[in-house]
Amino acid sequence: MSTNQSVLIAGGSRGLGLLMAREFLGLGYAVHICARDAEELERAAVDLRRRGGTVTARVVDVRDAHAVEAWVAATYPDGTAPDVALHVAGIIQVGPWDAVEPAMTDECVDTMTKGAAYLAWAIVPRMRAAGRGRIGIMSSIGGVISVPHLIPYSMAKFGAAGLAYGLQAELSGTGVTCTAICPPPMRTGSHLHAQFSGRPEAEYAWFAPAASLPLASLDGTTAARRIVRAVLAGRSVVGPTPLPWLARRVFGLALGLTIGALGLAGRLLPRGKQPPRAGLDVRDRASRTVRGLTRLGDRKARHTNENHRSVGDPDL
Repeated sequence: MSTNQSVLIAGGSRGLGLLMAREFLGLGYAVHICARDAEELERAAVDLRRRGGTVTARVVDVRDAHAVEAWVAATYPDGTAPDVALHVAGIIQVGPWDAVEPAMTDECVDTMTKGAAYLAWAIVPRMRAAGRGRIGIMSSIGGVISVPHLIPYSMAKFGAAGLAYGLQAELSGTGVTCTAICPPPMRTGSHLHAQFSGRPEAEYAWFAPAASLPLASLDGTTAARRIVRAVLAGRSVVGPTPLPWLARRVFGLALGLTIGALGLAGRLLPRGKQPPRAGLDVRDRASRTVRGLTRLGDRKARHTNENHRSVGDPDL
């Protein structure tokens, strides 16, 4: 299949971003990805180019508004617009509030909320001028219900969802749409690049299986396919399972009860004040049982460029 359409994916070097890039290549789109880590980005570009089609990759820090604008301008030097623009870059931090430091919340908000806004500032005028365009902003079920031991992550994801909802309303009638992407836990291998603080091994022991087991997480390839379809359809929000829909309604109808239930669950989670460590490092000290429970997630990581140590772009 061949088209003249193109997609920008901020955070397309691994995880869900890479899976969505593959989906768009399969639909015949030219794919333009960015990420922070050059080596990781090059591995993703090689993977995508092997599948055929047009692929470009550029090192960009989405926390830098000027860098995002420069990426868009370099990709579309004639002032035109992409058909689709997605902000998927993000970071997962797992640990109790006692272990959270200001720099950690800054990293989450700067990457997942401000980074999405910077991309929107760069592309919305172009899409308005073209009278068409599809925008997708990655939030999460954590942007619907704030979960203990994921507070900086939820802060940023609530902001991303608010940005997406506001843009969808403000762009009404222009031919441009914005979709808030609010998936449940997905099996993409992201637990290996999550940051675990407090008691890292204990935090990994509950989070990594939840991101790996079939009944607890959605297969990343399936999620990417459903999300791409929803963004192209111009939907205001996509799940892509009933769980976020149910969570939104339960949270809205029984806010106090829901927070109380989460509080009870939070009391069972580990406490500590150790600084954050990457999941790839924590896994080396995980028990045999935990490794067994995360086998599917680890296998997925080998398919999504998540099984390499780097200090680069923390795509989800």
